[in-house]
Amino acid sequence: MEEKIENKEIKNLEDIPVEGASEENNDLPEKKIDDLGRSYATGKRKNAVARVWLKQGPGKIIINEKNCDEYFARPVLRMLINQPLVSAQRLDQFDVTCSVTGGGLSGQAGAVRHGISKALVLFEPELKKPLKAGGYLTRDSRVVERKKYGRRKARRSFQFSKR
Repeated sequence: MEEKIENKEIKNLEDIPVEGASEENNDLPEKKIDDLGRSYATGKRKNAVARVWLKQGPGKIIINEKNCDEYFARPVLRMLINQPLVSAQRLDQFDVTCSVTGGGLSGQAGAVRHGISKALVLFEPELKKPLKAGGYLTRDSRVVERKKYGRRKARRSFQFSKR
């Protein structure tokens, strides 16, 4: 286990050798597309899990075999789903097919957004930088706090009675 140490003159920090350092520091993931031209990713938010398939197309978004406008009636949720496509400037270039389970509508919309972001990066790895800057690739880990014993809810106490 003897290591050979070379005696070089070190004049600045760039001269210090670093183990495991590569020449190119762009850690872009490799492009993953299946035989049908789709990329697949899983998105999660609260208790909702979304399986997302992304392929090139006119921009249809289908969730649980329903149109996006039917499934998410609130415009805020539809806007939430379109955020990664808008920030990547690919709004009408990809068809999205999702199956979502668990949670409520808000959690499901967040899960679909997370899945679309991850699938976009697998389809076009150069989109990682704008999506990461927007915070779309980070899983939102906030979940409901559990109920504690001796309490009415997680933190709410029972009503105090003096008499």
